[in-house]
Amino acid sequence: MANRAPRLPARRKDELAAYVAEVGQVTVNELAEHFDVSPDTVRRDLDELAVDGRVKRTHGGAVRISPLSRSESSLTERMGVQDAAKNRIGEAAAALIEDGQTILLNGGTTALAVLPHLAPRRDLTLVTNNLWAPGKVPPECMRDVYLLGGTVRLTSQVTIGPVEFAGTSGSRSHRIHADVALIGVGGVAAGLGYSTSNLQEARMMFEMMQSSRQIAVLADHSKFDRSTFAQVADLDVADVLLTDAPLEGRMAEAMATAEVEVIVAGDPAPAPRAVARQE
Repeated sequence: MANRAPRLPARRKDELAAYVAEVGQVTVNELAEHFDVSPDTVRRDLDELAVDGRVKRTHGGAVRISPLSRSESSLTERMGVQDAAKNRIGEAAAALIEDGQTILLNGGTTALAVLPHLAPRRDLTLVTNNLWAPGKVPPECMRDVYLLGGTVRLTSQVTIGPVEFAGTSGSRSHRIHADVALIGVGGVAAGLGYSTSNLQEARMMFEMMQSSRQIAVLADHSKFDRSTFAQVADLDVADVLLTDAPLEGRMAEAMATAEVEVIVAGDPAPAPRAVARQE
């Protein structure tokens, strides 16, 4: 294998995406050999490129996306990316929830992964802008499910609007006050905070955070050191980061400085806690 100069991750991923587009269909091992990196690094890069809509992930590799495809990947396309990690994060997030609580849940596949693990809970209230969530909620655990109104984004299958419900007979709108906000994000980066790919969604996610006593951010390891288009909030806005792998280096230092509790899915489940917030 020829020696190559070290590549920065962003440059490597650009080259990898261009290579997949040129070749059409490749395996992880072929890419690892071509770019002189480990198969695990290739899998991580492909997962991130799939989330960004630049390649289509397949079992054992990737294929190019048609030039007519959208630059932002759809919710359906993201369902198979980091699936096992998201399931572990969902289970850890559900362990934070107590019977009788009100939960705010945003869009995305990581947030959806929480819902099956809520089955043992009872008397919960779910408020969400995720159009897929009502159909995935275990009925036995819910008292009420509310879908926030607004414009529908078909790509991400969410509604975009205020975190409130219209009043009756011309009265003012009813604001939401939740116990826990479970917020999936597209990126987590030191100095840049939490981010997502759409500005309107970012605003709504921040409003969800502001409407909750406890904020738990959900992000698998592919989101680390990654900043997408729109910032949602600074790191210290969250109380908890739920992920599938330990943080290292600058990311670990940034979370410690921000005083965010990091829970790695698969570690012993934490005791549920309530966090009082200033209104």
